Amino acid sequence: MNTQTMSEKAPEELCKQCDQKNAEFLRLLFEMSNCISEEAEISVVIQNVLSLMAQHLGMNRGTITIYNRKTGKISIEEGYGISQNERARGVYSPGEGITGKVLETGIAAVIPDISKEPKFLNKTGAVRNDGNGLASFICVPIKSGKEVIGTLNAGRGFTNDANQKDDLRLMQITAAMLSQAVGLYQARHEENQVLIEENKRLSRELRDKFSNPEIIGNSKIMRQVFDYVKRIADTTATVLILGESGVGKELVAKSIHYESSRKEKPFIKLNCAALPESIIESELFGHEKGAFTGAVKERKGRFELAHGGTIFLDEIGELSLNVQTKLLRVLQEREFERVGGSETIKCDVRVITATNKDLQEGVANGTFREDLYYRLNIIPVTVPPLRERKTDIPLLANHFIKKFNKQNNKSVRRISTPAIDMLFLYHWPGNIRELENCIEHAVILTEDEVIHGYHLPPTLQMRLPKNRDNPQKGALQQQLDALEYELLVEALKSAEGNLSEAAKELGLTNRMIGIRMKKYGLDFRKFRKAAAENEEPNFT
Repeated sequence: MNTQTMSEKAPEELCKQCDQKNAEFLRLLFEMSNCISEEAEISVVIQNVLSLMAQHLGMNRGTITIYNRKTGKISIEEGYGISQNERARGVYSPGEGITGKVLETGIAAVIPDISKEPKFLNKTGAVRNDGNGLASFICVPIKSGKEVIGTLNAGRGFTNDANQKDDLRLMQITAAMLSQAVGLYQARHEENQVLIEENKRLSRELRDKFSNPEIIGNSKIMRQVFDYVKRIADTTATVLILGESGVGKELVAKSIHYESSRKEKPFIKLNCAALPESIIESELFGHEKGAFTGAVKERKGRFELAHGGTIFLDEIGELSLNVQTKLLRVLQEREFERVGGSETIKCDVRVITATNKDLQEGVANGTFREDLYYRLNIIPVTVPPLRERKTDIPLLANHFIKKFNKQNNKSVRRISTPAIDMLFLYHWPGNIRELENCIEHAVILTEDEVIHGYHLPPTLQMRLPKNRDNPQKGALQQQLDALEYELLVEALKSAEGNLSEAAKELGLTNRMIGIRMKKYGLDFRKFRKAAAENEEPNFT
């Protein structure tokens, strides 16, 4: 009787269990749907879904992998029960292992026993022989339309076939529900990857641009500067760069930064002469919202922005005594407060300053603090003016020619000998900045592949030719002589010192070219020797 009753009740019990299972299944899907529809960060949504799966499936570990179309790699982006290091190791190519195969084919995989499956690579190292119970593995594709954009993976202990089918069905539905969120995640991840690569490229360009080889020069005095920069670069000491305007003090500061261990961190600069005193303090240390009229929001200063890196303060001699006092505190204590704030902010910043002023004179007349001067002058670097390194002029000029060729779509190949002579004779009060402007001016004006003397600014043309017979000639005669000198030299160079050929090229007789050569002190034998030795003639 009892047996019959149990036999009659068995189908009812099975139905109840089935209904209960379906109810749980629907409740889980409802919870997942609510979770996915929340306006939360995509990574948070995915983490919450993985947590729900773990509760329902008894999942030991679960992961979402996403295919990056830029790199061609599949990587674990979110996980449950897996460490950051394990996630970082989980990188696959399409077709590699179970994950790669599912992404490549778009067909789900159910592995009842991973110990018997050679395609289970365990690249993460998460599965160990430590009795953690992970035995079966399910991997389903996440699709956006017909394109497979990632996979949903779950690992758990042994289950029977019926449970595996139920788990597979649940994961396939979950993957479909997650497809839009994962698609957004994929797009953002790829965009971030592009930005990361672009940032790396720009960092490489900056290192290349501001490393010592870019400080052009082969003169003895510049080689000494290069050597000194290399020796002081990887220290934390404050550097004071001295030199006239236009010598390249900022370039030296950048070279120090990019030669140091701080090269991956920010290089922040500020010209202390470019801003009024009322603004300079806020620029250096930042300000709080409402600190003064116009301070509508909190703003970080240059010292905060340079944290971990280098700050370069150009024209340091222009700072007021009030700001000098606050700068001294930063150098001594490595801390400051924003304008209008009370919170003390710590900073790890290497300070490089520069000036074209005599700071010792400022100390003597009371415009510069003596204690600050000694704090700044720990490692002084003097950058020589261009007139003291004239042998570097051809190198610098060629560098600027390449630069302005590219900017102006020109194809200038060289500078004529008389033009080089003009560059050497000029005293360069504006230093390298003035030379750069002169070359830009010449590159723009030239209509062929050679910069001639008459392409250079008038200030340089007044220096040539070297006609000692009448040094008081007017500006017009000087420029006419400069042009005549230029044409003579170019013709003699082209003819390799052959007077007859040079005269023919200029439409002159041998006697006439001889008179003009004597006027400018030119010797045809030097042109012949230079041609034989494949060198520029030295006749200055």
